[in-house]
Amino acid sequence: MLPIKIDYKRCNGCGICERNCPGDLIYMDQVTKMPFVKYPEECWLCGACRIDCPKECIQIIFPLISL
Repeated sequence: MLPIKIDYKRCNGCGICERNCPGDLIYMDQVTKMPFVKYPEECWLCGACRIDCPKECIQIIFPLISL
């Protein structure tokens, strides 16, 4: 499961998420001009992409932790 879910119906392809991701994990597809998570296993779940998104189209999926 990807840690970041992007609602492409709401996304306008502005690229803010790509520029603000501290791990450089989000890239813009050159054909569709939409963001995608290139290295999902390295996501820190910091939320920078979600917080900065002007269209509020990014959701962070936190993993379940069993105790």
